[in-house]
Amino acid sequence: MPVYPLTRLLLAASLTAGLVAAPAAVFAQSTSSDQQQAPSDPQQQPQKQQPQHNGEYQMPGSAPPAQNPAPNQAPNQDDQSAPEAGGPGGDNGAIVLPKKNPAESAPPPPPPPPVVKNPKGLENYSLRVNVPVVTVDVGVLLEKTHQFVPNLREENFRIFEDGKPQEIVSFGRTQAPITAVLLCEFAANNYWFIYDMRNAAYAFAQQLHPDDYVAVATFDMHTHILTDFTEDKRLVYESLNSLQIPGFNETNTFDAFYETLDRLSRVEGRKYIIFIGSGIDTFSKINLDKTMQKIKSTPNVTIYAISTGATARLTGNARGGMFGAHEIDYLQADNELRTFAGMTGGKAYFPRFEGEMPEIFRDINSAIRNQYVVSYRPTNAKEDGTYRKIRVELVDNEGKPLQMQDEKHHNLKYDVLARDGYKARQEVE
Repeated sequence: MPVYPLTRLLLAASLTAGLVAAPAAVFAQSTSSDQQQAPSDPQQQPQKQQPQHNGEYQMPGSAPPAQNPAPNQAPNQDDQSAPEAGGPGGDNGAIVLPKKNPAESAPPPPPPPPVVKNPKGLENYSLRVNVPVVTVDVGVLLEKTHQFVPNLREENFRIFEDGKPQEIVSFGRTQAPITAVLLCEFAANNYWFIYDMRNAAYAFAQQLHPDDYVAVATFDMHTHILTDFTEDKRLVYESLNSLQIPGFNETNTFDAFYETLDRLSRVEGRKYIIFIGSGIDTFSKINLDKTMQKIKSTPNVTIYAISTGATARLTGNARGGMFGAHEIDYLQADNELRTFAGMTGGKAYFPRFEGEMPEIFRDINSAIRNQYVVSYRPTNAKEDGTYRKIRVELVDNEGKPLQMQDEKHHNLKYDVLARDGYKARQEVE
């Protein structure tokens, strides 16, 4: 057996170990890489990579050759292998933050409103409260000249309902056009009555304003409407000119008032009745009590009455014979006209001469076109349908009755024209 030198033996042993270790190192490296790489498609089965031998051998302990990734395969980003220079491994690549869901970033919806449950046996209900307000039109006229008294303040008025003072909630002065019914007595009773009625009706028509609404009606045994509410003064004159021949000699005054008030109850706003007649009632179906109840229950109506036939009554020509009207009947009729007018805040006039007519209607125009409007909430809020009495007084700054004087410091008497009461609402209305 030939004897080799020691160096030759050592060289041969090293070459043999290198040929065996190199394929094992390459296989271990590829196997570790296959286990760490995730497949790009979950349905695609991963292919086992075989170690590639390119005829180059490496010495033990050296780095393995670099592996090229397969085509169409993303590089492995989750490689946790240690770097070449050593040191700890880990995820030191790019950081990708997940996208936020818009539904998660929106604020939470508000909680639903609480459901209130009524106790057993108690159903839903609504509460309605009526707070009534009473409005009173007040006219203040000098007794001698019938002039309207201006420049009064709220502090000068005191209102009493059934004797109890009331608190005023609003105050003002109004100057507005009028809505009136000219109610004339036209019956075959006496020429002087018809003559006085014509003069008074024409005097009233002459003082109308262009924006006034006026209706004309007459009565004998029945009530007749000659013209409805109109602003045309010519229609008013034509209606008065048509009164030529009277019909019945009956004068049903109560029926005429009742029917006129019933029609005016369907008209909005403040209304007036200008009554021109003797006031004698002969054959009405409505009596005095029902007429007064109708006046009380009809709101916003003021009555002004002008009596006729004063000259005939003075000369004795107004008597109607044995069964006709006598002087006591005329006195009773005058008292009824005063009552009707006073209940509504109006006034009754009893002229004796034709020349008094213009002054009377100037007084009426001054009273109905210039008024103070006072409103209050009654302390008695019951809706019982009762009639409440109203009293209006004028006081000074100290609460004493108001005194008026002229430029010569003479005391002046005045009239306070206001409705004497109203009918409260009923609960069933």
